[in-house]
Amino acid sequence: MADSTKNPETIRLNKFIASAGITSRRGADELINQGKVKINGERVDSPGVQVDPENDLVEVNGKPVKHDSQAENVYILLNKPIETVTTAKDPQKRKTVLDLLPLNFRQKRVFPVGRLDFYSEGLLILTTDGELCNRLTHPKWHLPKVYEVIVRGPVSPKNIAIMETGMCLCEGDRLAPVKVKILSEGKDTTKIEMILNQGVNRQIRRMFRDFDTTILKIKRSRQGKVELGDLPAGKWRELTSDEVKSLKKDVGL
Repeated sequence: MADSTKNPETIRLNKFIASAGITSRRGADELINQGKVKINGERVDSPGVQVDPENDLVEVNGKPVKHDSQAENVYILLNKPIETVTTAKDPQKRKTVLDLLPLNFRQKRVFPVGRLDFYSEGLLILTTDGELCNRLTHPKWHLPKVYEVIVRGPVSPKNIAIMETGMCLCEGDRLAPVKVKILSEGKDTTKIEMILNQGVNRQIRRMFRDFDTTILKIKRSRQGKVELGDLPAGKWRELTSDEVKSLKKDVGL
């Protein structure tokens, strides 16, 4: 196990695992806390332990972690369809977002950045870059996310004002202000655009639940400067180099 005071090339254990594409840094912390990580045969319980990538053997669940700082990471934009789980494996055997990707990407162990719930659709980023995933999901670095939402019936100016001021959910969660724009109003439905700047679980659904309003559709169309565009549901593409650079710049990488 390396001593960081003697070797400036060492890195934190959780960052080492994340950059090897095993999981996000937060996921690495969980693996370490669960006692599933060893360095040179010794179980470790601190994510902050320093690792020498050239000389230390790191194992996760008994398997050596191959770390190549020169390896190219993968960055994918997926238009997640409804009734698809945002996870690598599902105990209930439902379709996952990884099932929509070619085998070569699945073999590289890409993982989703954040989540879209089972009945929500739209933009989802998947990557092997654990450090970028950690930043994009950390409260300090949350980038604005744009959603198109269709609800049953009208949305009152009073409720819009509450959302834009910062509402409190019935469970007690205090939400940051959400920018709301009416896109269209039909006889029975209203289509709105919502811009969120935090990552509260199922936030939009819980907001409209508290207004006793039924949601018919939630689609994420943008995250930071990355836009879904006209990518069909269930399809994917690799992010452009400019898109990757913009994401990294926005989260301080």
